[in-house]
Order: sequence, then C-alpha cells, then structure tokens
Amino acid sequence: MSTGANAVAVTEPPPLLSHAGVHDARHRLAGRVVQTPVVRSEELERLAGARLWLKAENLQRGGSFKMRGALLAVERLTQAGSLGVVAQSTGNHAIAVAMAAAQHRLPAVLVLPTDAAPTKVRRIRETGAEVLQAGTTLAERIAVVEELRNTRGYDEIDPYQNPDVVAGQGTATAELLHQVDAADGRLDAVVLPVGGGSAVAGACLATAGQGIDVYGAEPSAVPALTEALRAGGPVTVDAKPTIADGLRPDRIGQLPYDLAHGAVTEVFTIDESAIAEAMRLVLLHARLLIEPAAATAVAGALRLAAGGRARDIGVLVSGGNVEASLVASLLDHQTS
Repeated sequence: MSTGANAVAVTEPPPLLSHAGVHDARHRLAGRVVQTPVVRSEELERLAGARLWLKAENLQRGGSFKMRGALLAVERLTQAGSLGVVAQSTGNHAIAVAMAAAQHRLPAVLVLPTDAAPTKVRRIRETGAEVLQAGTTLAERIAVVEELRNTRGYDEIDPYQNPDVVAGQGTATAELLHQVDAADGRLDAVVLPVGGGSAVAGACLATAGQGIDVYGAEPSAVPALTEALRAGGPVTVDAKPTIADGLRPDRIGQLPYDLAHGAVTEVFTIDESAIAEAMRLVLLHARLLIEPAAATAVAGALRLAAGGRARDIGVLVSGGNVEASLVASLLDHQTS
C-alpha cells in the first residue's frame, strides 16, 4: 500500500449491525425510499396526554417500512450474481422483496400463509413474482423456503435473520430521530410493533447511545418477544388469531433477539380491542389509514403515555396495507 503524499486513505464501512452501520444504510437508501413524514395530531395527543411523533411508513413504497431492508438485501444478492430470491412472510416483507427483485429483474418466489390478506397477495402478484401459500405457522413456511432453496438454487431473504434487512428496518427509526431533531424535538422513547423482531432490533441499533428508551408492542394473541424474554431465548408460542396479521410470527428471530433483549426497556402485549381502537383513533384524528400491526405500536404508545413515563414518544407506524372490509367493519363499529 502506498504511503506517499498523494496516497488516498480508504475508509472501511462501519459494521452493518451497529449504530453507525444503520446510519450508513440510511445514506445508501437516500433517494430510493420515501422519506416518510412524521405526523402529529392535536386530538390524538390530547387523548394520550403526551406528544406522539408518528413515523408514517404506511406511505412508504410498497406500503410499509419493509421496503428499506428488502432493497439492501436484494441489491447485495444481485451484485453477488444471485439466480433469484425466495422469502417467507405474512405479507409486507414479501411485497417489499417482490418489488425490489422486480427492480433488479431478479426472479422471486414468496411464501405466505394460506390465510394471508388478499390485498397483500394481490400486490405481490402485480410485481410478476410467484406466490406460494403454505399452512399458517412459521415452521410450515420455512420448510417450503428450504425446499425452494434446494431445488431452484435461489437465495433466501429472511425477514428476521438477514443483517441487511435488520439494518434497513433500523433506518426508519434513524430517520425518525433526524426528523424530530430537525423540528427541535427530543424523544424520550420509541415504540415499535413486534412480529419477527426486525423493527425493534433495528431501533435498538439506531438509538444506541442516544438515551432513548425502546419499547416493543405485540398482540396478546402472539406474545413471541414477551415469551422469549421470559425464557431467555426465542421460543415458539401458541399463536391465537389476531387482526394484526403482520405480527403473526409465532417465534422471534434469533438475530433480533440477540440485538434487542438487553436493550429493550419493556414489551407491551396489546389485546385485540385496543389494536382496533388505536387504528380507529389514528384514522379519525391523524387522518392516516394504517394496518393493525402499526396500530399495535400506537396502542403501546398510548399505554406508555398513560403511565406517565414519557412525554415525547416516537411511533413506527409500520404499514398501511389493510383490507377495505376491515376498515369498514371498524368504522361501522365506531358508529353503531
């Protein structure tokens, strides 16, 4: 290596799964994802008794924050000469992977549960990707993914275990912090919805060293992170039906658990009625149409505010891919 006066220093990129790595990922995604707005509502804040900074990732490309991690993961595999990609998901990760793969003209197969939301299945097929549906449990979908890896030679983009995915999801929280700072605000806490764990793990990286508490919120019907923290590691839970279809994974990912278990302040378990009510409140007062997974985080923020433990709370409003029939039923309940 040259040591002369004209030598150019080569700076190594920071480790992907680090605070600096998430911010580097954010810069790499600049111009490729929407810098979604942070929305505040006087009516909602009055009800909460705290300032709520809603990061509106329901307005993201693909309808959710999952686009961030998918773009990074597909890009890396494309550069490595991938023949195609395969991923399992309850919906939003699959949409994002399908869209990212189409951008690179890469074949994609997405494995969803048999009872996946029709809106999400349709959005995937519109990209030209192949959809396979298998069972209702995480293990059933993983088995199909493994078979496709072996028979087609495709690369898997796991929604929880892929480092690019986790770092990419963390950029939503990093962007939220930047936007709040630009508005002369200062967050006490952030609340993230928990399914497989990529959002909360990414948030832990993005907030490291910032003095901001990280909270998870998951359906009481699928308490995957709650039970993992109790057991000292990921365990498969007995998942019950939930309207929060994006938070149905019955087991937290090992990588997200490793990143989050020592950094998360608390995990709220939210019942179905509270999820539905949070969805209605955000629609009526913040004028945002969000899916139940995102509403779970809002419900967690409302619980945190009610406890008086935080005055400025950032909320990852993770997505807006919601069935019209569900919206209609929730509004009908509101007026009946």
